[in-house]
Amino acid sequence: MSNASDTLVVGQFGAPHGVQGWVRITSYTDDLTGIFDYSPWFVEQGGQVKTYQVEQWRKQNKGVVAKIVGIDNRDQVDLLKNLPISIKAEQLPELAEDEFYWRDLIGMQVITEQGYNLGNVKELFETGSNDVLLVQANHNDAFGQKERMIPYLQSQVVKSVDREAKTIQVDWDPSF
Repeated sequence: MSNASDTLVVGQFGAPHGVQGWVRITSYTDDLTGIFDYSPWFVEQGGQVKTYQVEQWRKQNKGVVAKIVGIDNRDQVDLLKNLPISIKAEQLPELAEDEFYWRDLIGMQVITEQGYNLGNVKELFETGSNDVLLVQANHNDAFGQKERMIPYLQSQVVKSVDREAKTIQVDWDPSF
């Protein structure tokens, strides 16, 4: 798509479901059906970005299936199979002042309360107990670290997030 920061992938088209244009959908949203809260969907196909609207959807066993406007048969669904479903960032709901989308945190500098720059957030991931910041250490890290995994525990570890300065202040030992 034109600019990765303007869009985000929320799911993927799967195999055809039946012969009347229904398709299995893999949803990457927290709630399986949350993908249907966003419309339209944007799909890059053959170098072009196409827009799709959901006509109907329903739960099917442990997944979901959808009927897409203008897709009326199995052959048309086959052309969508395995393609990612994207939405524009502005389609996301506004968050409270102290809430953040993961995508907003990627690239931010992580600084200890003592002022040591630990590096930049490379990615975030979930564990069973909490989310984790994967921080790419600075090239000349004084502690010889290449990466750090820092638990995203507000108040305990993450003290503040400054959107304007693009920094995250943490209570963390740089030698970890």
